[in-house]
Amino acid sequence: LDRARAEDSANAQKALFAGISEVIVIDPNTVEVKLSAADGNFLFNMAWGDAVIVAPESIETIKQTPIGTGPFKFDNWVQGDRIEISRNTSYWGDAPALEAATFKFISDPTAAFAAMMAQDIDAFAGFPAPENLPQFEADPRFQVLVGSTEGETILSTNNKLPPLDDVRVREAIAHAIDRQAIIDGAMFGLGTPIGTHFAPHNPDYVDLTAQSNYDPEKSKALLAEAGYADGFTITLKLPPPSYARRGGEIIASQLRAVGIETEITNLEWAQWLEEVFRGKDFGLTIVSHTEPFDIGIYARPDYYFQYDNPTFQELMTTLGTTSDPAARSELLAQAQTMIADDYVNGYLFQLAFPTVADARITGLWQNAPTQATDLTGVSWSE
Repeated sequence: LDRARAEDSANAQKALFAGISEVIVIDPNTVEVKLSAADGNFLFNMAWGDAVIVAPESIETIKQTPIGTGPFKFDNWVQGDRIEISRNTSYWGDAPALEAATFKFISDPTAAFAAMMAQDIDAFAGFPAPENLPQFEADPRFQVLVGSTEGETILSTNNKLPPLDDVRVREAIAHAIDRQAIIDGAMFGLGTPIGTHFAPHNPDYVDLTAQSNYDPEKSKALLAEAGYADGFTITLKLPPPSYARRGGEIIASQLRAVGIETEITNLEWAQWLEEVFRGKDFGLTIVSHTEPFDIGIYARPDYYFQYDNPTFQELMTTLGTTSDPAARSELLAQAQTMIADDYVNGYLFQLAFPTVADARITGLWQNAPTQATDLTGVSWSE
C-alpha cells in the first residue's frame, strides 16, 4: 500500500490510496490502515485489481513473472499467444479441481468462433462474437451462459478539448446516439441501455436514459446554438474490443448524420493506455469501465475524460464519509443525475458477458462482478 501510494508510484489508479495516512504492521498477517478521513468507499477501493497485494521481492519483474497467493501459480507467458498456470500446492484454501489451465489470446471474433467450434479451446469467457451464440446454443456439445458485468460502456469524451468543453456540444452528441442501434448492431441485442455511469443491476441505479434520448433534430439545434451549425471534426480512437470497433463505426455514422465528422483510429490496448488514458490525446473514444462501483472517477479532474466539477467532487467527499444506507442512496442518485445533466460522456449500455463452453464444464462464472476469470471452482463432469 505504501508503494502504491508513493510519489513515484506507477499505479494506474493511484487515487484509490490517496486517503491513506499510515499503514502499520501489527504482525505478519495483520496491518492497520489509518485514513485521513472517514471513507465509506475504502473497501470498494481495496477490491480493485489495482489494489492487489504483491510480494516486494517480485515487484520489479511482476509484469513478466507474476507471483500470487491464489489457487493457481504462474508458469509461463508467451506474449500475444498464451499464459499457462498450474495448481498451487501451497494455496491456503481448498485445492482447485483443475491441475492446470492455459489462457489463449484470441482477439479476432472470427478466429474465436472457429477455435471454439473446432473445440481447440474448452471455454471462452466474454465471447467476442455475440452473433454466433445461437449456433452454439443449438449444438449439444456446448453451453452458453449470458450474464452481466460492471461494465458501463461509454463514448468517453475529452471534456477539456474544444468544442467538447461546451455542454451543449456534449448534449448534442448524446442526442445523436441511438443506443439500441448500437446494442443491436455491435452486440447483436446483448446489453442494457444506460443513461449515466452506474450499473442497472445496482439497487441505487436511477434510469436517466430518457434525458439523452435519440433526437437528431434536437442535436442539430444544440450544435447550431453552440455555434457549430456546420458541424466539426473530432478524433475517435478505438481500442480492440468488438463493442468499441463495431460500435465506433455505428456511432461515427450517427454523428455524421448531425454534421459531426470523426477521424477513426484503431489502437491496441498499449497504445490506447498511452495516448488516451495517460496522454489524454483524444476527442472521443469508446471503452467499457468494468471496475465495480466506480462513479468516483468523475471526482478526479485529472482522469482521462477531464471532468472538473467541484460540486460533484464535494458530493463524492460527502458520500465517502456517509455510512447510512438511505443517505448514501440519496447521494448516489444526486451523483448519477449530475453527470447525466452535464453530459460528461455518452452513456451507451451495460456490457453483457456471454460465455461459450464445453457442455461438460461446471463452475464457470455467469456474471463478471470484477475483472477476473475465476477457475477456483471449475471442474469437468462426466
